Parts: sequence; C-alpha cells; structure tokens
Amino acid sequence: MTATRPSDDELSGMTVNERLFACGLLDAWDEAAMNRDRPQMIALLLQTAIERDQAERTTDAVLKNPTMYGF
Repeated sequence: MTATRPSDDELSGMTVNERLFACGLLDAWDEAAMNRDRPQMIALLLQTAIERDQAERTTDAVLKNPTMYGF
C-alpha cells in the first residue's frame, strides 16, 4: 500500500505536528531539528502546505528554544 499525502485542504485544519505526521515527515523533522538544520526544517514544513514565512517563523521558534519543543 502506498501512502498518499493529504490534500492542502485536509492539512489546513491540522497542527504542525499533525501535518508532519500525516505527510510522513515527523522523523525527518525530528532529525533536522536535533541537528539544528534550519534549511531542512523549512523545506520539510513547506511540504506540509505551510507558507514560507510561517515555516521560517516556526523553525526559528524551535531553534530559539529547542528544549521547549523537546529537542
């Protein structure tokens, strides 16, 4: 069985973590966050129907206080 990415409409009602999980990107996000890989974190968020400015703000919030987000 091949998983398909939810539609942008389906993703729009989800939290960031829910979007990452639904798109099969949660493990990659965790790895990028642990490595403090800002470009990769943003790239992953962009795959979940998050606009670039929000992806950058979300990434920067995590990188500013990683322990708050479990990293």
